[in-house]
Amino acid sequence: MRSNKISIRPFLATILLLATVSLAGFFELSVGAQQQNTQQRPRRVNGGQPPTGASPSSAEEIDEGDVVRVDTQLVSVPAIVNTSDGRVLTDLRRENFVVYEDGQPQTLANFGTTSTPFEIALLLDTSGSTREDVLLIRRAANAFIDALRPGDRVAIEAFNTDNDGQAKIATVEILTELTGDRKVLREAIENVGTSNGTPFYDALERVATEVFREPAKEEMRGRRAVVALTDGVDSSSNTDYAQIKSSLLAAGVATYFIQVNTEDFVEDRLMKDCQDDGRLSLSQKQLERYRRIFVPAATREDYADFCRMGPFERMSISRELYNLARREMNDLARVTGGRTFNALTLQDARTAFARVAAEIGTQYSLGYYPANKARDGKFRSIKVEVRGIKDKTTVRAREGYYAETK
Repeated sequence: MRSNKISIRPFLATILLLATVSLAGFFELSVGAQQQNTQQRPRRVNGGQPPTGASPSSAEEIDEGDVVRVDTQLVSVPAIVNTSDGRVLTDLRRENFVVYEDGQPQTLANFGTTSTPFEIALLLDTSGSTREDVLLIRRAANAFIDALRPGDRVAIEAFNTDNDGQAKIATVEILTELTGDRKVLREAIENVGTSNGTPFYDALERVATEVFREPAKEEMRGRRAVVALTDGVDSSSNTDYAQIKSSLLAAGVATYFIQVNTEDFVEDRLMKDCQDDGRLSLSQKQLERYRRIFVPAATREDYADFCRMGPFERMSISRELYNLARREMNDLARVTGGRTFNALTLQDARTAFARVAAEIGTQYSLGYYPANKARDGKFRSIKVEVRGIKDKTTVRAREGYYAETK
């Protein structure tokens, strides 16, 4: 007779087999999750503690053996500190500075004192409004070179004229790359030519993209500037103001302008008849720029013929363009942490250059990797504060930058 009892051994074997498989899957899943958590663990890339006021989670931790890729560009911030009575402070230390981006404190990764050398692009405007005084421009530029400190490197940039068939085209010339050789710099200054136009914006764009095309060495970070002797009135560039502003901010270049007033000289020659050899005329690019900014409702044909304009209309357009140039230079100097200096005449340029050299020699350079890693191309505001000083201080620094895009 067959027994009704079921043998328990095969049943227990089946249960043990299923349990083993389940446990193996559990352990495999746990290990995988642990590895995933390890890979996703935040890592600190700023090399120190989180900035004051930041939450611990905002910093990223690095464990031994972790591989970290830093995708954020160093933001350089030149800064000058004055006391309430105007005295410049030149003996501050890293811990005296706090940098905020969009209101959030950042960790300083780079700090340069006032004794650190600079890299400077010297732009000499020898266009129609100043070319009769090229000798004075050369003397002023040489005086600026003499005032620089050991270790400072300079590139010389100026305007010239190329013949393109029957037309004469104003061009930008980089006469020498960055160098500390004073003899080479003086030879370049002697070779400064003249031009029949002012490609001012194009020159500033080439400063940002060519003169400073290579990343700054560690000791030069935040120590780059362009010094321009000019009236600032562009007549022939293919670049516009918004573009050069963005390029210079992205390159971290402070801008200094020695503004030479050539307005009376230009107006006198704009009033002359078109048949007069001594006249100057507003270029088609200047007229179009004026129309686009000041009278956008007008058609291009309304401003197509300079010689058909009356003397008062010419003078009015010229004055508006000069005022616009001054506003743009002041704006660019302010947002990049530089400054403008007025030279009533080219004879005053030598004194102005000396003031610029002294100003550059009092700059600190601060650098940080932004806590905000978003590559959205948006403008980020910057504010610099000084702490640990008894005197009340004011800080002049660049006001912001545009974030990188993907």
